[in-house]
Amino acid sequence: MAVERLESSGLSAAAPGGAPQPDAIVDCGWGRLLFAQTFAEPAALAEALRDEGPDRRDIAVYVDDPHVLLAQAPLELFLDPSHMFRLPLDQLAPSRRGQRAFQVRRLESAAEIDAVNRIYASRHMICAPRDFYERARDSDVVIHLVAVDPRSHEVLGAVTGVDHVAAFGAQDQGSSLWCLAVDPQARHPGVGETLVRRLAELFKERGRAFMDLSVMHDNDLAIGLYEKLGFARVATFSVKRRNSINERLFVGEPGVEGLNPYAKLIVDEARRRGIGVDVVDAEGGFFRLTHGGRSILCRESLSELTTGVAMSICDDKAVTRRTVERAGVVAPDQIEAGDPDALNAFLLKHGAVVVKPARGEQGRGISVGLKTLEEVEAAITQAKTFCDRVVVEQMVEGQDLRLIVIDFKLVAAATRRPAQVVGDGRSTLLKLIEAQSRRRSAATEGESAIPLDAETERCVGAAGYRMDDVPAEHETVVVRKTANLHTGGTIHDVTSVVHPRLVEAAVKVARAIDIPVVGVDFMVTSPSGPDYAFIEANERPGLANHEPQPTAERFVDLLFPLSVPTAARRIGLG
Repeated sequence: MAVERLESSGLSAAAPGGAPQPDAIVDCGWGRLLFAQTFAEPAALAEALRDEGPDRRDIAVYVDDPHVLLAQAPLELFLDPSHMFRLPLDQLAPSRRGQRAFQVRRLESAAEIDAVNRIYASRHMICAPRDFYERARDSDVVIHLVAVDPRSHEVLGAVTGVDHVAAFGAQDQGSSLWCLAVDPQARHPGVGETLVRRLAELFKERGRAFMDLSVMHDNDLAIGLYEKLGFARVATFSVKRRNSINERLFVGEPGVEGLNPYAKLIVDEARRRGIGVDVVDAEGGFFRLTHGGRSILCRESLSELTTGVAMSICDDKAVTRRTVERAGVVAPDQIEAGDPDALNAFLLKHGAVVVKPARGEQGRGISVGLKTLEEVEAAITQAKTFCDRVVVEQMVEGQDLRLIVIDFKLVAAATRRPAQVVGDGRSTLLKLIEAQSRRRSAATEGESAIPLDAETERCVGAAGYRMDDVPAEHETVVVRKTANLHTGGTIHDVTSVVHPRLVEAAVKVARAIDIPVVGVDFMVTSPSGPDYAFIEANERPGLANHEPQPTAERFVDLLFPLSVPTAARRIGLG
Protein backbone atom coordinates (compact mmCIF):
# COMPACT_ATOMS: atom_id res chain seq x y z
CA MET A 1 0.00 0.00 0.00
CA ALA A 2 1.55 3.30 -1.08
CA VAL A 3 1.94 6.01 1.54
CA GLU A 4 2.09 9.65 0.53
CA ARG A 5 4.23 11.93 2.70
CA LEU A 6 2.50 15.02 4.10
CA GLU A 7 4.57 18.18 3.77
CA SER A 8 4.21 20.35 6.83
CA SER A 9 4.30 23.48 4.70
CA GLY A 10 1.19 22.30 2.86
CA LEU A 11 -0.76 21.92 6.05
CA SER A 12 -0.32 25.36 7.53
CA ALA A 13 -3.51 27.02 8.63
CA ALA A 14 -4.60 30.52 7.85
CA ALA A 15 -7.77 32.43 8.44
CA PRO A 16 -9.56 33.93 5.43
CA GLY A 17 -7.46 36.64 3.92
CA GLY A 18 -4.20 34.88 4.70
CA ALA A 19 -3.88 35.62 8.45
CA PRO A 20 -2.90 32.44 10.33
CA GLN A 21 -5.38 31.04 12.83
CA PRO A 22 -3.56 29.09 15.54
CA ASP A 23 -4.80 26.24 17.77
CA ALA A 24 -7.72 25.27 15.53
CA ILE A 25 -10.38 23.10 17.19
CA VAL A 26 -13.68 21.99 15.65
CA ASP A 27 -16.52 20.65 17.81
CA CYS A 28 -18.21 17.68 16.09
CA GLY A 29 -20.73 16.91 18.83
CA TRP A 30 -19.29 13.51 19.76
CA GLY A 31 -15.99 15.23 20.53
CA ARG A 32 -13.52 17.73 19.11
CA LEU A 33 -11.05 17.61 16.24
CA LEU A 34 -7.79 19.30 17.19
CA PHE A 35 -5.78 20.20 14.10
CA ALA A 36 -2.22 19.57 15.25
CA GLN A 37 -0.63 21.44 12.34
CA THR A 38 -2.07 24.69 13.73
CA PHE A 39 -0.52 24.26 17.20
CA ALA A 40 2.94 25.80 17.58
CA GLU A 41 3.80 23.90 20.76
CA PRO A 42 3.17 20.19 21.55
CA ALA A 43 2.54 21.13 25.17
CA ALA A 44 -0.40 23.33 24.15
CA LEU A 45 -1.89 20.52 22.06
CA ALA A 46 -1.48 18.04 24.92
CA GLU A 47 -3.17 20.44 27.32
CA ALA A 48 -6.06 20.88 24.88
CA LEU A 49 -6.49 17.09 24.68
CA ARG A 50 -6.54 16.91 28.46
CA ASP A 51 -9.56 19.24 28.42
CA GLU A 52 -11.70 16.52 26.81
CA GLY A 53 -15.26 16.58 28.16
CA PRO A 54 -16.96 13.63 29.88
CA ASP A 55 -18.33 10.94 27.56
CA ARG A 56 -16.66 12.62 24.58
CA ARG A 57 -13.89 11.50 22.25
CA ASP A 58 -11.40 14.15 21.12
CA ILE A 59 -8.90 13.45 18.34
CA ALA A 60 -5.69 15.31 17.55
CA VAL A 61 -5.26 14.88 13.80
CA TYR A 62 -2.34 15.55 11.42
CA VAL A 63 0.23 14.87 14.13
CA ASP A 64 3.61 14.68 12.35
CA ASP A 65 5.69 13.94 15.47
CA PRO A 66 3.49 11.77 17.70
CA HIS A 67 6.38 10.73 19.96
CA VAL A 68 6.92 14.35 20.96
CA LEU A 69 3.21 14.86 21.71
CA LEU A 70 2.92 11.61 23.69
CA ALA A 71 5.91 12.64 25.79
CA GLN A 72 3.92 15.61 27.11
CA ALA A 73 1.45 13.31 28.92
CA PRO A 74 2.52 9.67 28.47
CA LEU A 75 0.05 8.30 31.02
CA GLU A 76 -2.92 10.14 29.51
CA LEU A 77 -2.43 10.04 25.72
CA PHE A 78 -2.06 7.20 23.23
CA LEU A 79 -1.38 6.75 19.53
CA ASP A 80 -4.61 5.91 17.72
CA PRO A 81 -4.29 2.69 15.64
CA SER A 82 -5.88 4.22 12.57
CA HIS A 83 -4.75 5.21 9.09
CA MET A 84 -5.41 8.49 7.29
CA PHE A 85 -6.51 8.21 3.66
CA ARG A 86 -6.73 11.04 1.13
CA LEU A 87 -8.79 11.52 -2.03
CA PRO A 88 -7.57 14.26 -4.44
CA LEU A 89 -10.91 15.70 -5.49
CA ASP A 90 -9.79 16.44 -9.03
CA GLN A 91 -9.37 12.67 -9.41
CA LEU A 92 -12.89 11.79 -8.21
CA ALA A 93 -14.24 9.43 -10.87
CA PRO A 94 -17.95 9.52 -11.74
CA SER A 95 -20.07 6.72 -10.34
CA ARG A 96 -21.01 3.85 -12.64
CA ARG A 97 -23.85 2.65 -10.42
CA GLY A 98 -26.53 4.89 -11.92
CA GLN A 99 -29.50 6.44 -10.13
CA ARG A 100 -30.08 5.24 -6.58
CA ALA A 101 -33.34 4.25 -4.89
CA PHE A 102 -32.50 6.65 -2.08
CA GLN A 103 -31.63 10.33 -1.69
CA VAL A 104 -28.59 11.92 -0.10
CA ARG A 105 -29.15 15.37 1.37
CA ARG A 106 -28.57 17.55 4.43
CA LEU A 107 -29.93 16.41 7.77
CA GLU A 108 -33.32 18.06 8.28
CA SER A 109 -35.71 16.97 11.02
CA ALA A 110 -35.61 15.95 14.68
CA ALA A 111 -36.77 12.47 13.65
CA GLU A 112 -33.78 12.17 11.32
CA ILE A 113 -31.45 13.30 14.09
CA ASP A 114 -32.81 10.53 16.33
CA ALA A 115 -32.42 8.02 13.49
CA VAL A 116 -28.77 9.04 12.95
CA ASN A 117 -28.02 8.61 16.65
CA ARG A 118 -29.72 5.22 16.59
CA ILE A 119 -27.48 4.13 13.70
CA TYR A 120 -24.39 5.46 15.47
CA ALA A 121 -25.34 3.63 18.68
CA SER A 122 -25.89 0.38 16.76
CA ARG A 123 -22.34 0.78 15.41
CA HIS A 124 -20.92 1.48 18.91
CA MET A 125 -20.22 5.09 17.98
CA ILE A 126 -20.69 8.10 20.24
CA CYS A 127 -23.90 10.05 19.70
CA ALA A 128 -24.01 13.83 19.60
CA PRO A 129 -26.74 15.76 21.45
CA ARG A 130 -29.79 16.63 19.37
CA ASP A 131 -29.28 20.38 19.90
CA PHE A 132 -25.80 20.11 18.40
CA TYR A 133 -27.23 18.76 15.14
CA GLU A 134 -29.88 21.49 15.18
CA ARG A 135 -27.26 24.21 15.61
CA ALA A 136 -25.08 22.70 12.89
CA ARG A 137 -27.93 22.19 10.41
CA ASP A 138 -26.87 25.13 8.21
CA SER A 139 -23.19 25.16 9.19
CA ASP A 140 -20.49 25.68 6.57
CA VAL A 141 -17.92 24.04 8.84
CA VAL A 142 -19.55 20.78 10.01
CA ILE A 143 -21.81 19.19 7.40
CA HIS A 144 -24.17 16.31 8.12
CA LEU A 145 -25.52 14.31 5.17
CA VAL A 146 -28.05 11.49 5.37
CA ALA A 147 -29.19 8.82 2.93
CA VAL A 148 -32.99 8.57 3.03
CA ASP A 149 -35.44 6.16 1.40
CA PRO A 150 -38.01 8.49 -0.22
CA ARG A 151 -40.77 5.88 0.06
CA SER A 152 -40.44 4.89 3.71
CA HIS A 153 -38.54 8.03 4.86
CA GLU A 154 -36.12 5.72 6.70
CA VAL A 155 -32.62 7.04 7.30
CA LEU A 156 -30.25 4.46 5.80
CA GLY A 157 -26.94 6.04 6.73
CA ALA A 158 -25.13 9.23 7.64
CA VAL A 159 -21.79 10.96 7.23
CA THR A 160 -20.16 14.06 8.69
CA GLY A 161 -17.81 16.35 6.78
CA VAL A 162 -15.54 19.13 8.03
CA ASP A 163 -14.49 21.99 5.73
CA HIS A 164 -10.98 22.96 6.83
CA VAL A 165 -11.10 26.26 4.97
CA ALA A 166 -14.36 27.35 6.58
CA ALA A 167 -13.13 26.06 9.96
CA PHE A 168 -9.73 27.70 10.21
CA GLY A 169 -8.76 29.03 6.79
CA ALA A 170 -6.57 26.09 5.74
CA GLN A 171 -4.30 27.21 2.90
CA ASP A 172 -4.08 23.69 1.45
CA GLN A 173 -7.84 23.83 0.66
CA GLY A 174 -8.48 20.59 2.56
CA SER A 175 -11.56 18.87 3.95
CA SER A 176 -12.24 15.65 5.83
CA LEU A 177 -14.87 12.95 6.31
CA TRP A 178 -15.92 11.60 9.72
CA CYS A 179 -18.52 9.25 11.21
CA LEU A 180 -19.58 7.33 8.12
CA ALA A 181 -22.20 4.79 9.26
CA VAL A 182 -24.81 2.70 7.46
CA ASP A 183 -27.81 1.14 9.19
CA PRO A 184 -26.96 -2.56 9.68
CA GLN A 185 -30.51 -3.36 8.49
CA ALA A 186 -30.36 -1.26 5.29
CA ARG A 187 -31.35 -3.33 2.25
CA HIS A 188 -30.23 -0.82 -0.36
CA PRO A 189 -26.82 -1.46 -1.93
CA GLY A 190 -24.15 1.22 -2.14
CA VAL A 191 -25.32 3.47 0.72
CA GLY A 192 -21.84 3.99 2.18
CA GLU A 193 -20.20 4.56 -1.19
CA THR A 194 -22.86 7.07 -2.23
CA LEU A 195 -22.53 9.05 1.02
CA VAL A 196 -18.75 9.28 0.51
CA ARG A 197 -19.22 10.39 -3.11
CA ARG A 198 -21.84 13.03 -2.32
CA LEU A 199 -19.69 14.56 0.41
CA ALA A 200 -16.67 14.58 -1.90
CA GLU A 201 -18.73 16.22 -4.65
CA LEU A 202 -19.94 18.88 -2.20
CA PHE A 203 -16.38 19.75 -1.20
CA LYS A 204 -15.24 19.69 -4.83
CA GLU A 205 -17.96 22.20 -5.70
CA ARG A 206 -16.55 24.43 -2.94
CA GLY A 207 -13.13 24.30 -4.58
CA ARG A 208 -11.50 22.05 -2.02
CA ALA A 209 -8.41 20.17 -3.17
CA PHE A 210 -8.78 16.93 -1.23
CA MET A 211 -10.87 15.04 1.30
CA ASP A 212 -9.22 13.00 4.06
CA LEU A 213 -10.65 10.32 6.33
CA SER A 214 -9.45 8.21 9.24
CA VAL A 215 -10.13 4.46 9.38
CA MET A 216 -9.08 1.73 11.81
CA HIS A 217 -6.07 -0.18 10.53
CA ASP A 218 -7.90 -3.55 10.56
CA ASN A 219 -11.14 -2.40 8.90
CA ASP A 220 -10.38 -4.19 5.65
CA LEU A 221 -13.91 -3.83 4.27
CA ALA A 222 -13.90 -0.02 4.60
CA ILE A 223 -10.32 0.30 3.36
CA GLY A 224 -11.24 -1.72 0.28
CA LEU A 225 -14.12 0.67 -0.47
CA TYR A 226 -11.96 3.77 0.00
CA GLU A 227 -9.18 2.45 -2.21
CA LYS A 228 -11.73 1.59 -4.90
CA LEU A 229 -12.88 5.22 -4.80
CA GLY A 230 -9.32 6.49 -5.25
CA PHE A 231 -8.20 7.17 -1.67
CA ALA A 232 -4.53 6.55 -0.80
CA ARG A 233 -2.65 6.41 2.51
CA VAL A 234 -0.97 9.54 3.81
CA ALA A 235 1.76 9.42 6.45
CA THR A 236 0.31 11.28 9.39
CA PHE A 237 -0.93 10.23 12.81
CA SER A 238 -3.77 10.75 15.26
CA VAL A 239 -3.53 10.93 19.05
CA LYS A 240 -6.32 10.52 21.61
CA ARG A 241 -6.74 10.85 25.34
CA ARG A 242 -7.14 7.62 27.28
CA ASN A 243 -10.71 7.15 28.49
CA SER A 244 -13.18 4.34 29.11
CA ILE A 245 -14.77 4.77 25.67
CA ASN A 246 -11.60 3.95 23.75
CA GLU A 247 -10.01 1.67 26.37
CA ARG A 248 -9.90 -1.35 24.05
CA LEU A 249 -7.63 0.60 21.67
CA PHE A 250 -4.82 0.96 24.19
CA VAL A 251 -5.26 -2.14 26.40
CA GLY A 252 -6.59 -4.62 23.83
CA GLU A 253 -9.40 -7.12 24.24
CA PRO A 254 -7.82 -10.20 25.82
CA GLY A 255 -9.75 -13.44 25.77
CA VAL A 256 -12.54 -12.47 23.35
CA GLU A 257 -11.01 -14.04 20.25
CA GLY A 258 -13.56 -16.27 18.56
CA LEU A 259 -16.58 -15.06 20.53
CA ASN A 260 -19.66 -14.34 18.41
CA PRO A 261 -21.39 -10.93 18.68
CA TYR A 262 -24.05 -12.27 21.07
CA ALA A 263 -21.52 -13.49 23.63
CA LYS A 264 -19.09 -10.61 23.14
CA LEU A 265 -21.78 -7.99 23.88
CA ILE A 266 -22.37 -9.50 27.33
CA VAL A 267 -18.67 -10.07 28.03
CA ASP A 268 -17.91 -6.43 27.18
CA GLU A 269 -20.64 -5.18 29.54
CA ALA A 270 -19.42 -7.45 32.34
CA ARG A 271 -15.85 -6.21 31.97
CA ARG A 272 -17.03 -2.59 32.00
CA ARG A 273 -18.41 -3.30 35.48
CA GLY A 274 -15.30 -5.03 36.76
CA ILE A 275 -16.91 -8.48 36.66
CA GLY A 276 -14.49 -11.33 36.08
CA VAL A 277 -14.78 -13.12 32.73
CA ASP A 278 -13.49 -16.56 31.87
CA VAL A 279 -14.15 -17.61 28.28
CA VAL A 280 -14.79 -21.36 28.54
CA ASP A 281 -15.50 -22.18 24.87
CA ALA A 282 -15.35 -19.22 22.49
CA GLU A 283 -16.65 -21.15 19.49
CA GLY A 284 -19.73 -22.29 21.40
CA GLY A 285 -20.28 -18.90 23.09
CA PHE A 286 -19.70 -20.23 26.63
CA PHE A 287 -18.23 -17.99 29.34
CA ARG A 288 -18.26 -17.74 33.13
CA LEU A 289 -18.90 -14.47 34.98
CA THR A 290 -17.70 -14.02 38.56
CA HIS A 291 -18.37 -11.15 40.96
CA GLY A 292 -18.48 -10.87 44.74
CA GLY A 293 -18.33 -14.61 45.37
CA ARG A 294 -21.07 -15.38 42.83
CA SER A 295 -20.17 -17.30 39.67
CA ILE A 296 -22.54 -18.00 36.77
CA LEU A 297 -21.92 -19.98 33.58
CA CYS A 298 -23.55 -18.58 30.44
CA ARG A 299 -23.96 -19.47 26.82
CA GLU A 300 -24.67 -16.09 25.24
CA SER A 301 -27.94 -14.95 26.87
CA LEU A 302 -28.69 -18.39 28.33
CA SER A 303 -27.49 -18.71 31.92
CA GLU A 304 -27.70 -21.13 34.80
CA LEU A 305 -30.67 -19.13 36.06
CA THR A 306 -32.80 -20.68 33.27
CA THR A 307 -33.97 -24.10 34.42
CA GLY A 308 -33.89 -27.27 32.37
CA VAL A 309 -37.70 -27.40 32.56
CA ALA A 310 -38.03 -23.91 31.06
CA MET A 311 -35.59 -24.87 28.31
CA SER A 312 -37.54 -28.01 27.46
CA ILE A 313 -40.78 -26.02 27.23
CA CYS A 314 -39.19 -23.59 24.77
CA ASP A 315 -37.51 -26.41 22.87
CA ASP A 316 -40.79 -28.06 21.82
CA LYS A 317 -43.02 -25.67 19.89
CA ALA A 318 -46.18 -27.70 20.57
CA VAL A 319 -45.50 -27.73 24.32
CA THR A 320 -44.68 -24.00 24.27
CA ARG A 321 -47.98 -23.23 22.58
CA ARG A 322 -50.02 -25.28 25.08
CA THR A 323 -48.19 -23.70 28.02
CA VAL A 324 -48.79 -20.10 27.02
CA GLU A 325 -52.35 -20.75 25.84
CA ARG A 326 -53.25 -22.00 29.33
CA ALA A 327 -51.95 -18.66 30.65
CA GLY A 328 -54.43 -16.76 28.46
CA VAL A 329 -52.03 -15.84 25.64
CA VAL A 330 -53.58 -15.78 22.15
CA ALA A 331 -52.05 -18.50 19.95
CA PRO A 332 -52.88 -19.70 16.41
CA ASP A 333 -54.43 -23.10 15.72
CA GLN A 334 -51.91 -25.94 15.39
CA ILE A 335 -51.74 -29.68 14.69
CA GLU A 336 -48.94 -32.18 14.47
CA ALA A 337 -48.19 -33.57 11.01
CA GLY A 338 -48.95 -37.26 10.50
CA ASP A 339 -52.62 -37.79 9.64
CA PRO A 340 -53.20 -36.90 5.93
CA ASP A 341 -56.96 -36.44 6.39
CA ALA A 342 -56.52 -34.15 9.39
CA LEU A 343 -53.86 -32.24 7.50
CA ASN A 344 -56.13 -31.71 4.50
CA ALA A 345 -59.03 -30.60 6.73
CA PHE A 346 -56.71 -28.18 8.59
CA LEU A 347 -55.55 -26.66 5.29
CA LEU A 348 -59.12 -26.29 4.01
CA LYS A 349 -60.12 -24.61 7.28
CA HIS A 350 -57.33 -22.02 7.32
CA GLY A 351 -56.42 -21.55 3.65
CA ALA A 352 -52.71 -20.95 4.33
CA VAL A 353 -50.42 -22.60 6.86
CA VAL A 354 -46.91 -22.62 8.29
CA VAL A 355 -44.85 -25.81 8.57
CA LYS A 356 -42.05 -25.95 11.14
CA PRO A 357 -39.97 -28.57 12.95
CA ALA A 358 -41.29 -29.16 16.48
CA ARG A 359 -37.73 -28.52 17.68
CA GLY A 360 -35.22 -26.19 16.10
CA GLU A 361 -33.92 -22.65 15.97
CA GLN A 362 -32.72 -19.87 13.67
CA GLY A 363 -35.60 -20.42 11.23
CA ARG A 364 -34.26 -23.71 9.94
CA GLY A 365 -36.80 -25.91 8.18
CA ILE A 366 -39.67 -23.40 8.42
CA SER A 367 -41.93 -22.81 5.40
CA VAL A 368 -44.55 -20.05 5.41
CA GLY A 369 -47.64 -19.28 3.33
CA LEU A 370 -48.33 -22.82 2.03
CA LYS A 371 -51.70 -23.09 0.27
CA THR A 372 -51.76 -26.51 -1.41
CA LEU A 373 -51.48 -29.99 0.00
CA GLU A 374 -48.52 -30.67 -2.29
CA GLU A 375 -46.64 -27.66 -0.90
CA VAL A 376 -47.43 -28.71 2.67
CA GLU A 377 -46.26 -32.29 2.15
CA ALA A 378 -43.03 -31.11 0.52
CA ALA A 379 -42.43 -28.69 3.40
CA ILE A 380 -43.05 -31.45 5.95
CA THR A 381 -40.46 -33.62 4.23
CA GLN A 382 -37.95 -30.76 4.39
CA ALA A 383 -38.77 -29.98 8.05
CA LYS A 384 -38.21 -33.63 9.00
CA THR A 385 -34.56 -33.25 8.05
CA PHE A 386 -34.28 -31.05 11.16
CA CYS A 387 -36.68 -32.88 13.49
CA ASP A 388 -38.72 -36.09 13.17
CA ARG A 389 -41.77 -34.28 14.63
CA VAL A 390 -43.33 -31.50 12.55
CA VAL A 391 -46.13 -29.08 13.42
CA VAL A 392 -48.50 -27.37 11.00
CA GLU A 393 -49.83 -24.03 12.16
CA GLN A 394 -52.51 -21.60 11.05
CA MET A 395 -50.83 -18.77 9.17
CA VAL A 396 -51.41 -15.37 10.74
CA GLU A 397 -50.81 -12.35 8.51
CA GLY A 398 -48.98 -9.34 9.90
CA GLN A 399 -45.63 -8.16 11.13
CA ASP A 400 -43.15 -10.38 12.96
CA LEU A 401 -42.44 -8.84 16.39
CA ARG A 402 -39.70 -9.99 18.77
CA LEU A 403 -39.92 -8.83 22.39
CA ILE A 404 -37.02 -9.30 24.81
CA VAL A 405 -38.18 -9.91 28.37
CA ILE A 406 -35.55 -9.98 31.12
CA ASP A 407 -36.50 -10.47 34.78
CA PHE A 408 -40.17 -10.32 33.66
CA LYS A 409 -39.79 -6.80 32.29
CA LEU A 410 -39.73 -5.67 28.67
CA VAL A 411 -36.27 -4.46 27.62
CA ALA A 412 -36.53 -4.27 23.83
CA ALA A 413 -39.00 -4.79 21.00
CA ALA A 414 -38.31 -4.97 17.28
CA THR A 415 -40.12 -5.91 14.11
CA ARG A 416 -38.35 -8.41 11.89
CA ARG A 417 -38.71 -8.23 8.13
CA PRO A 418 -38.13 -11.08 5.69
CA ALA A 419 -35.14 -10.98 3.38
CA GLN A 420 -35.76 -8.86 0.29
CA VAL A 421 -33.71 -7.46 -2.54
CA VAL A 422 -34.00 -4.30 -4.61
CA GLY A 423 -33.64 -4.57 -8.38
CA ASP A 424 -31.13 -2.47 -10.32
CA GLY A 425 -32.43 -3.29 -13.80
CA ARG A 426 -29.25 -5.22 -14.65
CA SER A 427 -28.65 -8.03 -12.16
CA THR A 428 -30.48 -11.35 -11.90
CA LEU A 429 -32.27 -12.28 -8.71
CA LEU A 430 -29.54 -14.80 -7.98
CA LYS A 431 -26.87 -12.09 -8.18
CA LEU A 432 -28.97 -9.68 -6.09
CA ILE A 433 -29.50 -12.34 -3.41
CA GLU A 434 -25.79 -13.16 -3.32
CA ALA A 435 -24.89 -9.45 -3.01
CA GLN A 436 -27.49 -8.89 -0.27
CA SER A 437 -26.16 -11.93 1.59
CA ARG A 438 -22.66 -10.48 1.52
CA ARG A 439 -23.92 -7.16 2.92
CA ARG A 440 -25.98 -8.87 5.65
CA SER A 441 -23.05 -11.09 6.58
CA ALA A 442 -20.69 -8.10 6.82
CA ALA A 443 -23.21 -6.11 8.90
CA THR A 444 -23.79 -8.99 11.36
CA GLU A 445 -20.30 -10.51 11.57
CA GLY A 446 -21.44 -13.56 9.62
CA GLU A 447 -24.69 -14.14 11.53
CA SER A 448 -27.12 -13.33 8.70
CA ALA A 449 -27.31 -14.56 5.11
CA ILE A 450 -30.01 -15.62 2.65
CA PRO A 451 -29.91 -19.39 2.05
CA LEU A 452 -29.92 -20.46 -1.59
CA ASP A 453 -32.29 -23.36 -0.95
CA ALA A 454 -35.66 -24.73 -2.05
CA GLU A 455 -37.57 -22.35 0.26
CA THR A 456 -35.90 -19.29 -1.29
CA GLU A 457 -36.67 -20.61 -4.80
CA ARG A 458 -40.29 -21.24 -3.75
CA CYS A 459 -40.66 -17.69 -2.41
CA VAL A 460 -39.09 -16.23 -5.54
CA GLY A 461 -41.51 -18.32 -7.64
CA ALA A 462 -44.47 -17.16 -5.53
CA ALA A 463 -43.44 -13.57 -6.33
CA GLY A 464 -43.67 -14.40 -10.05
CA TYR A 465 -39.96 -14.72 -10.77
CA ARG A 466 -37.24 -17.23 -11.50
CA MET A 467 -33.75 -16.96 -10.09
CA ASP A 468 -32.30 -15.89 -13.47
CA ASP A 469 -34.90 -13.12 -14.01
CA VAL A 470 -33.86 -9.45 -13.82
CA PRO A 471 -36.22 -7.31 -11.68
CA ALA A 472 -36.87 -3.75 -12.76
CA GLU A 473 -34.83 -0.94 -11.23
CA HIS A 474 -35.98 -0.07 -7.67
CA GLU A 475 -38.40 -3.02 -7.59
CA THR A 476 -38.47 -4.87 -4.25
CA VAL A 477 -38.73 -8.68 -4.26
CA VAL A 478 -39.31 -10.62 -1.04
CA VAL A 479 -37.17 -13.77 -1.26
CA ARG A 480 -37.99 -15.40 2.11
CA LYS A 481 -41.25 -15.57 4.02
CA THR A 482 -39.76 -16.02 7.48
CA ALA A 483 -38.25 -12.92 9.05
CA ASN A 484 -35.50 -14.73 10.95
CA LEU A 485 -32.20 -12.85 11.13
CA HIS A 486 -30.22 -16.00 10.32
CA THR A 487 -32.01 -16.39 6.98
CA GLY A 488 -31.27 -12.84 5.88
CA GLY A 489 -34.05 -10.98 7.66
CA THR A 490 -33.60 -7.51 9.11
CA ILE A 491 -34.60 -6.16 12.52
CA HIS A 492 -36.02 -2.71 13.32
CA ASP A 493 -36.43 -1.28 16.83
CA VAL A 494 -39.97 -0.36 17.96
CA THR A 495 -39.46 -0.35 21.73
CA SER A 496 -40.74 3.21 22.12
CA VAL A 497 -44.07 2.51 20.37
CA VAL A 498 -44.97 -1.06 21.35
CA HIS A 499 -48.53 -1.38 22.68
CA PRO A 500 -48.97 -2.09 26.44
CA ARG A 501 -51.15 -5.14 25.68
CA LEU A 502 -48.28 -6.70 23.72
CA VAL A 503 -45.93 -6.03 26.62
CA GLU A 504 -48.39 -7.59 29.04
CA ALA A 505 -48.76 -10.68 26.83
CA ALA A 506 -44.98 -11.09 26.49
CA VAL A 507 -44.53 -10.94 30.27
CA LYS A 508 -47.35 -13.53 30.59
CA VAL A 509 -45.37 -15.83 28.30
CA ALA A 510 -42.23 -15.42 30.42
CA ARG A 511 -44.12 -16.10 33.65
CA ALA A 512 -45.98 -19.10 32.19
CA ILE A 513 -42.68 -20.69 31.20
CA ASP A 514 -41.00 -19.29 34.34
CA ILE A 515 -37.96 -18.16 32.39
CA PRO A 516 -35.83 -15.13 33.38
CA VAL A 517 -34.57 -14.26 29.88
CA VAL A 518 -36.66 -14.94 26.78
CA GLY A 519 -37.33 -13.71 23.27
CA VAL A 520 -41.07 -13.79 22.60
CA ASP A 521 -42.27 -13.82 18.99
CA PHE A 522 -45.70 -12.46 18.05
CA MET A 523 -47.41 -11.79 14.75
CA VAL A 524 -49.05 -8.37 15.02
CA THR A 525 -51.08 -6.06 12.81
CA SER A 526 -48.90 -3.22 14.13
CA PRO A 527 -46.44 -2.99 17.04
CA SER A 528 -48.41 0.00 18.27
CA GLY A 529 -51.72 -1.90 18.22
CA PRO A 530 -53.17 -4.43 20.69
CA ASP A 531 -53.78 -7.41 18.37
CA TYR A 532 -51.32 -10.30 18.33
CA ALA A 533 -50.86 -14.05 17.97
CA PHE A 534 -48.12 -15.97 19.79
CA ILE A 535 -45.61 -17.75 17.54
CA GLU A 536 -42.80 -19.07 19.76
CA ALA A 537 -40.41 -18.39 22.63
CA ASN A 538 -36.62 -18.44 22.38
CA GLU A 539 -34.65 -19.28 25.51
CA ARG A 540 -31.40 -17.87 24.08
CA PRO A 541 -32.36 -14.65 22.25
CA GLY A 542 -29.64 -12.69 20.46
CA LEU A 543 -29.31 -9.57 22.59
CA ALA A 544 -26.87 -7.95 20.16
CA ASN A 545 -29.66 -7.75 17.57
CA HIS A 546 -31.46 -5.14 19.68
CA GLU A 547 -28.76 -2.54 20.13
CA PRO A 548 -28.87 0.25 21.14
CA GLN A 549 -31.50 -0.94 23.65
CA PRO A 550 -29.78 -1.89 26.97
CA THR A 551 -30.25 -5.66 26.66
CA ALA A 552 -26.75 -6.62 27.85
CA GLU A 553 -26.98 -4.15 30.74
CA ARG A 554 -30.27 -5.61 31.96
CA PHE A 555 -28.93 -9.17 31.52
CA VAL A 556 -25.92 -8.43 33.72
CA ASP A 557 -28.22 -6.62 36.19
CA LEU A 558 -30.21 -9.88 36.46
CA LEU A 559 -27.12 -12.00 37.08
CA PHE A 560 -25.38 -9.57 39.45
CA PRO A 561 -27.89 -7.16 41.02
CA LEU A 562 -25.21 -5.56 43.20
CA SER A 563 -22.87 -4.72 40.32
CA VAL A 564 -22.71 -1.02 39.49
CA PRO A 565 -22.31 0.16 35.87
CA THR A 566 -19.31 2.43 35.27
CA ALA A 567 -19.10 5.67 33.32
CA ALA A 568 -18.34 3.55 30.27
CA ARG A 569 -22.07 2.93 29.83
CA ARG A 570 -22.86 4.09 26.30
CA ILE A 571 -24.69 7.38 25.76
CA GLY A 572 -28.44 7.17 25.28
CA LEU A 573 -28.81 3.59 26.55
CA GLY A 574 -29.90 4.37 30.09
